[in-house]
Amino acid sequence: MEAKFKLVIEYDGTAYHGWQRQAADRSIQAEIEKALAVMTRQEVSLAASGRTDAGVHALGQVAHFTCETAITSEEFLKGLNSLLPDDIVIKSCEKMPADFHARYDARRKTYRYRILNRPVPTAVDKRFVWHVRKKLDLDAMQTAAAYVVGEHDFKAFEGTGSPRSSTLRTIYKAQLSAASAGHLVFEIEGDGFLRYMVRNIVGTLVEVGRGKLTSGDFKTILESRDREQAGATAPPQGLFLVKVDY
Repeated sequence: MEAKFKLVIEYDGTAYHGWQRQAADRSIQAEIEKALAVMTRQEVSLAASGRTDAGVHALGQVAHFTCETAITSEEFLKGLNSLLPDDIVIKSCEKMPADFHARYDARRKTYRYRILNRPVPTAVDKRFVWHVRKKLDLDAMQTAAAYVVGEHDFKAFEGTGSPRSSTLRTIYKAQLSAASAGHLVFEIEGDGFLRYMVRNIVGTLVEVGRGKLTSGDFKTILESRDREQAGATAPPQGLFLVKVDY
């Protein structure tokens, strides 16, 4: 009997060339599809809520697959976790209606970006933060971050070479907060994101924090639709896909 299943996936993206299957490089998608092939003895394709880039992590990536099987969702959960490398974990597996789609049914996504803002780096956490040595102006960054809330054209923060039919997106939340020991956490929730959009926003916010741009400059850049005015792309290791809402 053909059945459709939804997976919620957590992964450390350090060792992978992103989510999407690659011809030569390791990917999260390919690792899970290999495990599914072992369990089902057939070729199974995963469709995700969206791609994550090389080095980016996930706490709640969502993907679905369809196959002819009598295996239960509980058996898939146990079996996949026994076959996958330890930097990929299936958090849940649920049987879904035939019309469910992990990408097209997604309504909101939440991303988190972590910055370690202190002179001394970290040995243990270095794969999961961007280390910025110079003291950042948190107040100025918070003022700038608030400008992205609402519906805007985010062309200025889109990765080059990735045109979309529309660069309009709605952001419901964009909050930057200070945690302990110099950690800054930027959390953003929206109805969708352009390629590199979160990392480009963070890179530009850090320029505000360094005093190279004002919060007013940030607003001007957003309105300009000009990628060349924005800051450099923040490195991938600080970024996490936290959850996808349906």
